[in-house]
Amino acid sequence: MRATPLPKPDADPESKIVVIRQHRATMEFARALSTIFNPFLNATVLFIIVSHAFSTTTPQFWLLSAFGVAFFLAAPLIFVLYAYLTGRVSDFEITDLLERQRVFLAFVIIYFASAIVLTLYRAPIQLIAITWGYWGTTLATMLITRWWKISTHAFGVAGPFAVMFLLFKWQPAPYVVLVPLVCWARIYLRAHTVAQVAVGAALAVLSPILVFRLFHLL
Repeated sequence: MRATPLPKPDADPESKIVVIRQHRATMEFARALSTIFNPFLNATVLFIIVSHAFSTTTPQFWLLSAFGVAFFLAAPLIFVLYAYLTGRVSDFEITDLLERQRVFLAFVIIYFASAIVLTLYRAPIQLIAITWGYWGTTLATMLITRWWKISTHAFGVAGPFAVMFLLFKWQPAPYVVLVPLVCWARIYLRAHTVAQVAVGAALAVLSPILVFRLFHLL
């Protein structure tokens, strides 16, 4: 008779702990990327960079950069916080599609107001184009969100780089590695599929090209 094979011993407990820690570290790294390079902060940094490049005086730069912080960072974040505290959204990631669509409607209004103000103020044409571009893309994203959760993080990080490449040529090239890193983070966290991230990034590249052509910047 054949001897019954003995069961293999369990893997080394220490190796299991290492694997678990590696997974947790990767998760925290992905979360950090998503938090730091969120769409609101990316848009604000872009607005400040372009304000610095095309302002004619220091007071104008201060005014325009403060405007960017108010409309691209403070106003959207305050609205999301208000919506969460009042129960209008279930979480800060806004994973529910219906809740997400309502939030994007508020963003559409905020960006529309900011574009009107900049146009009336006769701000540098580059900033006006960027703001109208954010309004149009946010409107498109709101409509897509009725059926599909397109990645705003992918758009939020790829869009500013697309704009900077159009305005400053190859100067932002060393930092473009942030785009695939943030896209990977959203996929790793299972916040989006590969397709949702790819479409968000593609929209981010096509949108500024179209808007810049409309404003005769290309």
